[in-house]
Amino acid sequence: MASVPSVSYSITVRLEVPAGGRAVSQITHVVENAGGIVTALDVNTAGHETLRIDVTIATRDTQHAEAISGALEGIEAVKIHKVSDRTFLMHLGGKIEMQSKVPLRNRDELSMAYTPGVARVSLAIARNPEDVRRLTIKRNSVAVVTDGSAVLGLGNIGPEAALPVMEGKAALFKRFAGIDAWPICLDTQDTDEIVRTVQILAPAFGGINLEDISAPRCFEVERRLRELLDIPVFHDDQHGTAICVLAALTNALRVVGKDIGSVRITMAGAGAAGSAILKLLMHAGARDVVVCDYRGAVHKGRDDLDESLGWIADHTNAAGYAGDLCGAVKDADVFIGVSAPGILTGADIATMNKDAIVFALANPEPEVAPDEAREHAAVVATGRSDYPNQINNVLAFPGVFRGLLDAQADVVTLDMLAAAAAALAEVVMPEEIGPNYIIPSVFHPDVATRVAGAVREAAGGRPRTEA
Repeated sequence: MASVPSVSYSITVRLEVPAGGRAVSQITHVVENAGGIVTALDVNTAGHETLRIDVTIATRDTQHAEAISGALEGIEAVKIHKVSDRTFLMHLGGKIEMQSKVPLRNRDELSMAYTPGVARVSLAIARNPEDVRRLTIKRNSVAVVTDGSAVLGLGNIGPEAALPVMEGKAALFKRFAGIDAWPICLDTQDTDEIVRTVQILAPAFGGINLEDISAPRCFEVERRLRELLDIPVFHDDQHGTAICVLAALTNALRVVGKDIGSVRITMAGAGAAGSAILKLLMHAGARDVVVCDYRGAVHKGRDDLDESLGWIADHTNAAGYAGDLCGAVKDADVFIGVSAPGILTGADIATMNKDAIVFALANPEPEVAPDEAREHAAVVATGRSDYPNQINNVLAFPGVFRGLLDAQADVVTLDMLAAAAAALAEVVMPEEIGPNYIIPSVFHPDVATRVAGAVREAAGGRPRTEA
């Protein structure tokens, strides 16, 4: 699938051009001919002979940006001063910072915020440890923990390279839920070291958000931390994705008039996200599911079943289908992909049942080209922002943690995740639901508050069916 110009690859080119003549119109013409899009053109300085202008251009990728810069350089009498990648400019010096909530304007304020006054607060917490949530940032803080082993779609790129992603995550926590989140990038991929490190850091936080840790290690890390800690542990790659998928599927099924308990669901991907989606869908009533990985359908007769795949084999594929993904998609009502790009074609989607639902969530290239899927499916969703129905985890995790922190929850349960999904689905009003609107925008003002309220209410009863 050919990529299209995107703001994530936008550049700003500073050019010096003659004050008169057709230079400006030539610039726009050259950019458009090269497949770019001019999104802004600003005069930086003006003189009698020359103008210095900043041209902002959306491009497809780094190579495309370089090609456009070269084309601009070829315009007669136009001189390039510099080319700035706007995404890199945003990241200069990092995207987050710590700010004091209290003024420190004089000696009195300093003596209360720090020594000697702070000693009284410390002694009060030592006498009553429960006061730590009332008197410190613990009540509103989350650790975003990664080992850099499965970052976005980039793979095992390490803790330093993971830091910009974790910073972004922390920024989203603050923007959408007012939560103070801190990137914790660990220079180890040893399960025991990860668990122990998070355990000894936990007293400063009200929750742990595990992020971009590769499967199957992530399952053990999460399980052990849940046993050790008295604060909620949430693996966003699993549970955030699962919440968004269930919410979107709830509304997609309303569009086509089908019920989750009677549809046939085929899934591609049996890793962290796929396993969590499966468990939440089954908790919500799904009964007929076949899960495929790179070897084909997961079934009891396979000789490579680890603990996670064994659970999938025991709880799905009752008919024992042992073929490939294309065969599993045939006659299915729903396809959910969290796997790899380009593994299905439009012809495969055509073999699904009438009014099929397709969630092709691999990023940036989906399992099937969305335009091809739309020719045969009633509802199509992706993880991309340039198509309708973007399934994005930012719809879930800020509100989920807001609810968990407000409830002072100590565990994350399937009931909480299901409540979050139901609340997210209900943000889309019944009169708004349609094939191209089954999930709200991440900027919808009600998303985080609705999800938080649902999680807070579900946490009140402390149900113990852990996620």
